[in-house]
Amino acid sequence: MNATRRQLLAGGGLLVAFSMAGHGLAQLAGGGEGGAAPPPLRPDLPGSLKNHPVLDSWVHVPPEGRITVYSGKAELGQGIRTALLQVAAEELDVPPAAIDLVTADTARTPDEGLTAGSHSMQDGGTAILNACANVRMLLTRAAARRWGVEPERLATNGKAQVVAPDGRSLDYGALAAELSLHVEAIPNAPRRDPRHYRTLGRDLPRVDIPAKLTGGAAYVQDLRLPGMLHARVVRGPSYGTRLATPQIERARRMPGVVAVIQNGQFLAVVAEREWLAIQAMRVAQDSDYIRDKPPLPVDDGPHRLEKLPAREISVLNTHDGAREVWKTVRGSFSRPWYSHGSIGPSCAVALAEGGGLTLWSHSQGVFDMHRAVAELVGLPPEKVRCIHTPSAGCYGQNGADDVTAEAGLIAMALPGRPIRLQWMREQEFGWEPCGCGMVTRVEAAIGPDKRIAHWNYEVWSNSHNNRPVGAGGYAVAQEIRPGFPAPEPKPIPMPEGDGDRNANPLYVFPNMNVRYHFVPKMPLRVSALRSLGAHLNIFTIESVLDELALAGGVDPLAFRLAHMQDARARAVMIEATTRFGWKTRPRGDGRRGCGMAFARYKNIGAYCAIAMEIEVERETGAIIVHRVQAAVDAGQPASPDGIRNQVEGGILQSLSWATREAVTYDATRRTSFDWGSYPILRFEEVPGSIAVHVMDRPGDPFLGAGETAQGPTSAALANAIADATGARLRDMPLTPAVVKAAIGV
Repeated sequence: MNATRRQLLAGGGLLVAFSMAGHGLAQLAGGGEGGAAPPPLRPDLPGSLKNHPVLDSWVHVPPEGRITVYSGKAELGQGIRTALLQVAAEELDVPPAAIDLVTADTARTPDEGLTAGSHSMQDGGTAILNACANVRMLLTRAAARRWGVEPERLATNGKAQVVAPDGRSLDYGALAAELSLHVEAIPNAPRRDPRHYRTLGRDLPRVDIPAKLTGGAAYVQDLRLPGMLHARVVRGPSYGTRLATPQIERARRMPGVVAVIQNGQFLAVVAEREWLAIQAMRVAQDSDYIRDKPPLPVDDGPHRLEKLPAREISVLNTHDGAREVWKTVRGSFSRPWYSHGSIGPSCAVALAEGGGLTLWSHSQGVFDMHRAVAELVGLPPEKVRCIHTPSAGCYGQNGADDVTAEAGLIAMALPGRPIRLQWMREQEFGWEPCGCGMVTRVEAAIGPDKRIAHWNYEVWSNSHNNRPVGAGGYAVAQEIRPGFPAPEPKPIPMPEGDGDRNANPLYVFPNMNVRYHFVPKMPLRVSALRSLGAHLNIFTIESVLDELALAGGVDPLAFRLAHMQDARARAVMIEATTRFGWKTRPRGDGRRGCGMAFARYKNIGAYCAIAMEIEVERETGAIIVHRVQAAVDAGQPASPDGIRNQVEGGILQSLSWATREAVTYDATRRTSFDWGSYPILRFEEVPGSIAVHVMDRPGDPFLGAGETAQGPTSAALANAIADATGARLRDMPLTPAVVKAAIGV
């Protein structure tokens, strides 16, 4: 495969081309939501360079023309293409426009595992930063040899040139032409001085926006290939159901239908045009349905998890000596099952030809996918190529993985014709894995000194770690014959965690006992959703801190600072509240109130503090969010505007989760199939203002910011409601009916 790549890129140059070292093994680089990670090849190297230390995995410098940089991370709408371009451009010291960035293609890019867990910059950006620094060092050394001078006397000028003190210059291409390198990176290649940055830390226009704004070919849904056929799957209303008497022959006889694919219970129609495929699907689905899995639990909601068998995991258990207890707070908190709610239903394109299979997918895990789909369709992994192609957004496992596997199965039955498969809106809501419902319980106390005396915390959750790393992870794997067994649900170990993510407070509390009740049995099909368990755990911790502060008569900010030793955490809290005007904020008057919350995502990612002012319409229970102020420390900001985009989006998504969203179901199926039965935040309901301050940390390591706002936002909202009304709400969603009932109107 290396040789083929070199032939394709023949023409000399610094071929920093594809290395297979460490390839073919499931990765944990995406935040732990995948298979077992292989041991790193070079533990001394930073980020994803540990697993792919050879520079030719990352960069190609041609004798003439544009530089190519390769990344195993995918653009999901988080702006990572722009940020990674800025990283590469800075350390290569070239204009961003001089670089082509290739992302998440199993035939071309290094296997960086999942694009998840806010690891794209921490792992992928760090790898590119150091790989490009290594390449610039090697180019500079090549110029030094040609001129017979010390490398330390040479510099680069931002124009893809090495320059000497006397004014001589050499283009990178000319230097690359005499190099053929296949060497491992060194850990400490000279980095550019942050004082002289030309690109990193600046707000550049996002490269993924123009096509999206103008209606260009931005998404996998837009992909059109010659001879392409359109497919639709035919199945029951939601996961765990099947059609009793599908009308297969009626669909087969319809004009324009090319094929009806049937394998066990899996059924799909294929037609020349998309509308014909939809019509055939509707005809085939003219049937009652049967539930072939245990009934769904219609009572107790997420609290049912507390009654199911659980594996007990001790997260923290400290014993710092008995402290006198003055006041105690107890409470139970919960969140429902969530849909990912992607605006565009999941879609994939597949082409089987020449004994291989190519997939165009918006999965966040294309590397796991090419292996898992290979197992599903009976091909060797090297015969399946998966090319990440963006869709209309998903953070977590929506239907992207399933729809791609199904497209692959259909394509294998119709070789030579590209197959475009898109789920319908009701199929997306009915069949995608949900975000886990969860429950927490807390008992905490403060002493006469108004400091915490003990902290007892429990969390119940299913596994958030169900992304497919083998064929059995796909829903279709249990429909086809012979099928593949579903994998055993397993928790993600700390420090990443899944249901217990962020259950271990960053604050310094004495006498902590934090327990995770991992529940293997899943009432609904679940998997990863943005921030995993951090959303409810931070909601819980930050709500209880406000309750304890109120009990002790201490300002919520002062109470937090009294228990926080991390200097960067303190700085973020102070920055957000100062910009918000915390000292002069409106105090609770029955309608208007303010709240704040803080977290460091996973205690290893970005720091985020949120302050919020809200108003409660007592007559209706509706919540109006007037303003939100955030401060974020994500280390060196590669793209400050990208970080602001992520935090703003996280704030909106978290407000939507906290106030509106919940998957509904009866005993036989899910019942939230559209935007009416699954409401999300609307444009007219967004906060009056959102301001995000990005802390400047020049030269510091990147910290992932994509999921840092979810927990603090929902917690700040609950704290603001309590400040406004005196009502402490603990079970999401905090709908108008719930708020109205709580305030007794």
